[in-house]
Amino acid sequence: MIATCPVGSVPPAWIRQCRPGAVIVAPWGPEYGGEATVRLTVRPDGSACGRFVHSSAFMRLRAQRSTRPASSLAHLDGPWPADGVRSTTALSPDELGDWTAMFAIGVRVPAVFPLTERYPDGSYTLWLHDTAVTSWATADREPGRAGFEVVQSGPRRLWDEVESAWRWWDGLGRPGFDRFELTVSPGGEHTVRLA
Repeated sequence: MIATCPVGSVPPAWIRQCRPGAVIVAPWGPEYGGEATVRLTVRPDGSACGRFVHSSAFMRLRAQRSTRPASSLAHLDGPWPADGVRSTTALSPDELGDWTAMFAIGVRVPAVFPLTERYPDGSYTLWLHDTAVTSWATADREPGRAGFEVVQSGPRRLWDEVESAWRWWDGLGRPGFDRFELTVSPGGEHTVRLA
């Protein structure tokens, strides 16, 4: 079976329709971004497992698209930075935009997505939102600066989660897509691990 739209989850029905040994090839990606093509082999126990083989970029299946705020400022309560807590980081937001980095971050940090707000002088703000719309974070990128201002709000500290995931991936030597493996259980649970 070959799917041509990226999915955030492989429907269990796809696996049930296949005999053991069948191969399912699909573009798969976490909410954060950085989709890749996975090659799953159906197992006798009704699960499927396989490695990612290369990057891909397709529009998600309509049923698997998340609802996102209409604006980066959509859930601020009051004037900027509202109840946001300020800090700084040495990690440039530029580092988080690599397709493989986005994939690695996404498999470690569920239900989070980035938005970028660009300005005429070449600076930009990276916004992080959770899909529950309870938390947000920003990181400001200004040309020539080595430190970057971060603001976070909500029950999740999204910048801290994303930075931790990036540092995990970087600390492992920045493994490519082909080092990751996806397992889908008969019940539809998805597990991505570094193989």
